[in-house]
Amino acid sequence: MLHTSLHCRSFPSPSHLRSLVLSSRLFPSVAVRTTPTLSLRRSRANRSIAMAATEDSRIKRIASSIRVIPDWPKPGVMFQDITTLLLDPQAFKDSIDLFVERYKDECITVVAGVEARGFIFGPPIALAIGAKFVPMRKPNKLPGEVISEEYSLEYGTDVMEMHVGAVQPGDRVLVIDDLIATGGTLCAAIRLLERVGAEVVESACVIELPELKGRERLGDRPLFVLIKAKGV
Repeated sequence: MLHTSLHCRSFPSPSHLRSLVLSSRLFPSVAVRTTPTLSLRRSRANRSIAMAATEDSRIKRIASSIRVIPDWPKPGVMFQDITTLLLDPQAFKDSIDLFVERYKDECITVVAGVEARGFIFGPPIALAIGAKFVPMRKPNKLPGEVISEEYSLEYGTDVMEMHVGAVQPGDRVLVIDDLIATGGTLCAAIRLLERVGAEVVESACVIELPELKGRERLGDRPLFVLIKAKGV
């Protein structure tokens, strides 16, 4: 009878469990199934902490690999130079891995890279998550028929273009750039994609300059960044 009860698929009632524990004391060879122990819960918590620490170490490596050049391209600007990140294979890999881990299960069908440094980070992410890569370019850079979106700069306007047919209605799009400052470029990219019926799942950048309030300009559109830095 005891052997049959122990192999039942349903979990024993509290009274039955007490009797099983008593039986196990009388018959030490009998194994009793119980709820996860405190040590097991601690083990799981320690694994979570270790994973968080690993992510922190990657972020620190990425941040330390980015060179800051003061007063370029004009006085008062702290330019975030990602070319030094590209010289560090591990830091570059870490940045791609963090994006891939975030988006690999989001059913992204298009990674749209904003000219020019979005072309660096976008393609390896697209390959890793099984999406196509679409370049979003400045005027007169694409040879085929294009759709365009004009947007405002601090002094004047600019235009963003992509090939007609590159993105289809219903595509789930991730927009990638290296940095968000005022947010004008990302806003233009999002509007262009939405005009063709795509769903922009999120925009993602390596660096954010919070004091320039680009995130506010995006409104309720989601934004993910790896690092927040000073730009002025």
